[in-house]
Amino acid sequence: MSKRVMNPAARITAVALATAGLGASLVAGAGSAFAAEGKATIATAATGASAAVAAQADAQAQAATKAVKAAAAKQAAAKQAAAKKAAAQKAAVKKAVKKAAPVAAKKSASWVKPVGSYTLTASFNQGGAMWSHKHSGQDFAVPVGTPVKAAGAGTVVKAGPNGGGDGPAYGNAVVIKHANGKYSQYAHLSKINVGIGQKVGAGQKIALSGNTGNSSGPHLHFEIRTTPNYGSALNPAAFLRSVGVTI
Repeated sequence: MSKRVMNPAARITAVALATAGLGASLVAGAGSAFAAEGKATIATAATGASAAVAAQADAQAQAATKAVKAAAAKQAAAKQAAAKKAAAQKAAVKKAVKKAAPVAAKKSASWVKPVGSYTLTASFNQGGAMWSHKHSGQDFAVPVGTPVKAAGAGTVVKAGPNGGGDGPAYGNAVVIKHANGKYSQYAHLSKINVGIGQKVGAGQKIALSGNTGNSSGPHLHFEIRTTPNYGSALNPAAFLRSVGVTI
């Protein structure tokens, strides 16, 4: 058997082919490795982005929770402050009312003098040529036009000339009925400021003093009666003392 000898040209060709095949394999391997590395990088980037989004969402949720708690705390503090302010205002009002109550009670007297500055002249039950019977009231000498006040709260039952119906001797007159069943009369007036049926308070201006009717000079004739009519008079000075008023 003879020894086989390869043609040098063919050998070179074979080597070239083998080298080419190896290079192709190397290139293919490198491409696969690069592709795998790219996939890994993409996967890592995707995981990182997802984690970042999750972290951001968690941070936002925490911030929202914190904001809600802060708002609730602020609202609670505002309510507490409002409650304290309301309590303080209520206490202040209560204190003011308590402080003012005695003053109000003191000012709202049940009975007062029918005129301010005056001089007492003819007294109750006094005799004299001026009256057919003894004097039925108390006279307060005052200038014409002096304000005349209701001695007590009540309702006007007589008001007008001719003594309001009691006769011309009284001139212009007013009679007031009071809650205790008594009546007060104001006579010889120059002007009447109230009408029948009108309710008046103690100390309220009801007329101006004058010199009308059977009068010897400017004065207020004041009576306390058990009825609205002439002939039922009581001692007015004694009655006023009984209700705390001294003339």
